[in-house]
Amino acid sequence: MTNDISKILAISTLIEAIISYINCIFCGDFPYQIILSIIFGILISVCYKLDIFAMIGVKSGIPYVGCVLSGILLSRGANYLYDLIGKFTNF
Repeated sequence: MTNDISKILAISTLIEAIISYINCIFCGDFPYQIILSIIFGILISVCYKLDIFAMIGVKSGIPYVGCVLSGILLSRGANYLYDLIGKFTNF
């Protein structure tokens, strides 16, 4: 049960991050920092094979999808990721 809740939280957090980015991009608030943070987050996640979703048991059948999605979460910032990890580990 707890594992199912962590999966739901991870996916809902990812959806919120993507919606926030889409909102910034298409509503005219398009600073270059957003694009750079997404690029660096994805690049670092792929280089280090960091897959947050695989860690909690949500595995993709497509290579590197988990790393790319983890990079999007990383690009939201350390505080955001810290809160997310705290939800999963009851930290």
